[in-house]
Amino acid sequence: MSAKILFSSVKFDKYELEDTLPAKFQRLIDQMDLEEIVKDKWTVIKMHLGRKIGYSTIHPIFVKILTDRLKEYGAKVFITDQIVSGGQDRGYTEDYLGVPITPACGIMDQYFYERKVDFKSLKDIDVAGHIQDAEVMIDLSHVKGHGACGYGGACKNIAMGCVTDRTRQQIHHLSGGLSWLEDLCTHCEACVNSCNYHANQFTEENKYQINFHDCTFCQHCVKICPTNAITVEDEQYGNFQTGMAICTEEVLKTFLPGHVFYINFLTNITALCDCWGFTTPPLVPDIGIMASHDIVAIERASLDAIKMEDLIPAGIPQGLELGGDGHLFQRLHGKNPFIQLNELEKRGLGAQDYSLVEIK
Repeated sequence: MSAKILFSSVKFDKYELEDTLPAKFQRLIDQMDLEEIVKDKWTVIKMHLGRKIGYSTIHPIFVKILTDRLKEYGAKVFITDQIVSGGQDRGYTEDYLGVPITPACGIMDQYFYERKVDFKSLKDIDVAGHIQDAEVMIDLSHVKGHGACGYGGACKNIAMGCVTDRTRQQIHHLSGGLSWLEDLCTHCEACVNSCNYHANQFTEENKYQINFHDCTFCQHCVKICPTNAITVEDEQYGNFQTGMAICTEEVLKTFLPGHVFYINFLTNITALCDCWGFTTPPLVPDIGIMASHDIVAIERASLDAIKMEDLIPAGIPQGLELGGDGHLFQRLHGKNPFIQLNELEKRGLGAQDYSLVEIK
């Protein structure tokens, strides 16, 4: 049986308040069957609060609508993210939203529950303490592209946002992606000097080292190297997506069945993750909001809604040539975004079959 995806479109029929997306979002929430589950329970809203001067995260008015409705349902609500400092620059404040905003792993990133796994370099899933302690989770995600895996949505919001730096580093390390050929290297350090994210260095032993947590796979180091000593090995990005699925599974195990809800915002759909700390023009026009109990189905529905034929050329760098095959995100980043869905499905976390139910 296909999963039900509630969907509110940005399209409108008339110039009236009740026909706008925030009003539709209120009605969508009421159709999610939340009230009986969240009543009297600690309910965490996991979202990305953005970085630096980025402005494409979910607009605070929608977060306020959600927190208000959850409180009306009797939930004990709080918001969390990996990093919450700076969220006020985008309007995410406790005064406005009316609920606490707390770092997922505590203010020192040291409050977590350790779980052991064994997938290549991924050994430790450190589930954020404030995630595991919650009784219900709303996975509130902004859909966008992602340089390391093609696509970031509900899975990425959990896998990279509900864990410690140690786990994020291990997941990023799965990518491989960049290889250093020592015999070709002249140690000119052009690669280090060109990195905008200080993600690489030469060690005391003169070995080239990449911090995959900070690396955005912008490939500046590849393009600047005069001897081709750094190369791209894209085939390893599938390991990154598998690692995200494994991490998502471990996080979801901490909740009772039916106690996690997924809301994907398909607005301001940009090429890069909000972690970059800046915003580029959207790739496609705004689409709307989706909600479901099934993480795999909502991810599939979100990807299906983002179509190559709707591309806005201003959303990609001038002069960039897109690839010729696959989803828009694959043509942009060279990475098949559906791998993470397949890996989630393999783990019994949902199915890619879905039916859309429009909430007007």
